[in-house]
Amino acid sequence: MCKSMEVNIAGITFKNPVMTASGTFQPRECGDYVDMNQLGAVVVKGIASEPWTGNATPRIAETYGGMLNSVGLQNPGVDVFLQEDLPFLEQCDTKIIVNIAGRMIQDYCEVAEKLQGTSIAMLELNISCPNIKEGGVAFGTDASMVEKVTREVKKYCDKPLIVKLSPNVTDITEMARAAVSGGADAISLINTLLGMVIDVHQRTPILSTKMGGLSGPAIKPIAVRMVYQVANAVEVPIIGMGGITTGEDAIEFILAGADAVAVGTAGLIHPTALTDVVQGIQYYMDRYNVKHIKELRGLVK
Repeated sequence: MCKSMEVNIAGITFKNPVMTASGTFQPRECGDYVDMNQLGAVVVKGIASEPWTGNATPRIAETYGGMLNSVGLQNPGVDVFLQEDLPFLEQCDTKIIVNIAGRMIQDYCEVAEKLQGTSIAMLELNISCPNIKEGGVAFGTDASMVEKVTREVKKYCDKPLIVKLSPNVTDITEMARAAVSGGADAISLINTLLGMVIDVHQRTPILSTKMGGLSGPAIKPIAVRMVYQVANAVEVPIIGMGGITTGEDAIEFILAGADAVAVGTAGLIHPTALTDVVQGIQYYMDRYNVKHIKELRGLVK
């Protein structure tokens, strides 16, 4: 039986629904271990208008079922990305999605404008950054701010815009509706959950920032629940993520309503996790005689 794993998100066709999760995959460093040609897309780490140094160390902590990070979106800036990283990625047979970061709305707009006319397929708006102008409140935890930043950045986009939602809110559907109202072409979720780890011997927090973002298998049930809720609240395509380690994990997200999935922490633990998920989805489709991956989308009501 001829089977297809192709998915279409906001008019862009991907060979399969598996992507890297922003911030967890460095193409140059991982290229020797992961065949990026097998992936639907590579989502690069958050890119800002200028270089960010990130937070002080320690900024990674292992915990049960996952890890916490407070890297702080360290990145070389959009100019370096365009000069060095994009040409490298263009050699691969996969779509390129750029996650963009900023401390103020204008920062996001500057990055989006500089990425106009390039070979990237889509932009992903990271709204977990603290809005300095508004006193440090994250863009993604206030619905009116979600709508505002989405609307403003959209003006500078010549590619479809994905808005990545933070789970650190009371009602995820409110944030999703706000993003769509602002012009989002797709939604990705979830970003990391706020957590904390304490060294009981030193009696101090392990992370220099005290708190950080929890990712990994521990957050998967929460992520699946939020994808399900958002899929039943908005009509735009959804990219689901949060603790995916196997093909069956990915299928779970698709059944909940995701059009595609992103793999993050698993790739840090095992280099082949990304391609293993692609193969796992194919195995599932073979086992249950699924002709097209889209047949599974949102089957759970």
